[in-house]
Amino acid sequence: MSQERWSAVDDYLTDMLAPADEALTAALADSDAAGLPAIGVTPPQGKFLHLLARLQGARTILEIGTLGGYSTMWLARALPEDGRLISLEYAPEHADVARANLARAGLDKVAEVRTGAALDTLPRLADEGAGPFDLVFIDADKPNNPRYAEWALRLTRPGSLVVVDNVVRGGAITDESSRDPAVIATRELFDLVARDPRLDATALQTVGGKGYDGMLLARVAA
Repeated sequence: MSQERWSAVDDYLTDMLAPADEALTAALADSDAAGLPAIGVTPPQGKFLHLLARLQGARTILEIGTLGGYSTMWLARALPEDGRLISLEYAPEHADVARANLARAGLDKVAEVRTGAALDTLPRLADEGAGPFDLVFIDADKPNNPRYAEWALRLTRPGSLVVVDNVVRGGAITDESSRDPAVIATRELFDLVARDPRLDATALQTVGGKGYDGMLLARVAA
């Protein structure tokens, strides 16, 4: 199976099950125009996150890694009117694009983007008593994923769901000798999740328009 075939299937799934609307299309266009890297979730993955949040009955969501706010929009649309989403973004220029995209979609009342290094802003959330969050989506700088997962545990409750993107790394996750910081940290993440009795987890391999990768899903146990 080729990348071309994966992309064609992604396009088919998008057309059938996750068609773009004006706000989503504009969000992607503005992200491209601002020079943001094309590393966000695909439309089917965005819809997957949306459905996970709805199945979870999420009222509070924490996202680590906003980029242009595309995944943020999918997640925020799953919230009730009195729900709350906080997204953490390191780059101010990315955060500005995301805020504009959320405002245009009418989601700025439920979704807030905070700027700064997540390992600095996460403790502030804890100090504010911002949690517990019903769902945490981690899609930021990969070398810090183990630390983000530790913070996710502190800011969730029994029954919460933690989702981590890009955990297969094109298959490199099986390479014990890899010197890639993202692979090393992702293997540490798997070790952390596998050993922690508070987490019940699995991971799914994915292929599509963004290549070969995968997502980890972990439920916080009672």
